[in-house]
Amino acid sequence: MAHRVRFSKLLGAAVVAVLGLTVLTPTAASAQSAAPPNAVLAWNIHAQTAIYEVARQSPTAGSRSFAMVQGAVYDAVNAIAGAPYEPYLVAPRAHRGDSTPAAVATAAYRVLLSLFPAQAAALRAQYDEALAVTSEGLPKRSGIRVGEAAAAAMIADRRNDGAFSDATWPVGTAPGAYRLTPPGFVQAGAWYPFLKPFAVDNPAAYRVPGPPALAGAAYARQLNEVKSLGSATSTTRTRDQTEAATWWDDYRQVEWYIKRGVATDHRLSPLETARMLAMVDVSTADALISCYGQKRYWSFWRPVTAIPLADTDGNPATVADPAWTPLRVTAPSPEWPSGHACYTSAIMTALRKFFGRDDLSFSAYSADSGTTRHFDSLSAARAELIEARIWAGVHYRGATVNGDRLGETVTREVLAKEFGRRR
Repeated sequence: MAHRVRFSKLLGAAVVAVLGLTVLTPTAASAQSAAPPNAVLAWNIHAQTAIYEVARQSPTAGSRSFAMVQGAVYDAVNAIAGAPYEPYLVAPRAHRGDSTPAAVATAAYRVLLSLFPAQAAALRAQYDEALAVTSEGLPKRSGIRVGEAAAAAMIADRRNDGAFSDATWPVGTAPGAYRLTPPGFVQAGAWYPFLKPFAVDNPAAYRVPGPPALAGAAYARQLNEVKSLGSATSTTRTRDQTEAATWWDDYRQVEWYIKRGVATDHRLSPLETARMLAMVDVSTADALISCYGQKRYWSFWRPVTAIPLADTDGNPATVADPAWTPLRVTAPSPEWPSGHACYTSAIMTALRKFFGRDDLSFSAYSADSGTTRHFDSLSAARAELIEARIWAGVHYRGATVNGDRLGETVTREVLAKEFGRRR
């Protein structure tokens, strides 16, 4: 179970700074770039700054960007270490004496620049700062060359991969059919099911059972559960459940801080850190491709639509509430399965594979909830996320459970194919 810790603003800022889990603005991220123990973590923070703090990419779009950055960084660091692990795309010619910090900075910088050319000045400043503290000479020049080669391979591999196409979600009017959701009623993220996968052969091969029949008892049970626990004005949701729903729903994702936190706590080397982040981020990208493909396939209505229209579902055990609103804003994508469950399950599954154990202890702070939550195992975090999406009012239980299973299944295939020790 997660333990709740509440802070005053002053105490909270002090504690999260010590933990290395500070919520970063672009300015703070730059100022803290020297805080992580290795260059891989420093550039992961720079990536967060570019991807979210400045570009404000959605969690799905951001997953592609993080996978590109960390995949290139991994290939660069792995090459300099003598390629003890299978490269993701390429193993550039390198020597063990080449500068790993220069290679990491170059690989990350070049990929980020390709993704966000409008941020060229800020990215160049971060890059120049990183290179300025690296001793001049052949190791630095060679490290830059290795990083450039790794980045070039990634940029070329992702060219015309289907990102940001003009695809739209199917929208219907029949009971159960997906409708655009408030408050924006926008089309967003519908290109993700068509994105070229990073590792799996066929994302569409991964299926989840469909939603329960509208007229059945299972549907009524799931709808009534989220109607009660997920309402913005719920009287059945506890204070801790409200906090957990908000904590997990923070767009400045707690998962980012969890990854960096476990790397720091376990004193991972640059190679170990690069491999761990690549395993996690490539797995989450592919898990979300499968997940969003299933969303498109089932195209089911979200609770925010279904509850006000419950008088049209043909089920006598459901009652419409036209004024019902969820605790948290519903993401602009169809129901079934939960994207966040797919995402978090993929992360926790990859971390379990990397560390070889479930009983990892970790914490992270959310500015949205103003609290830190602590977990004693990866499975405990997965279990709470399943519940938190119901408490947030954005998913039915079946969508979260099936999303969790899908994320694990896809991740297992990714890691059976990629990032293993070289034979």
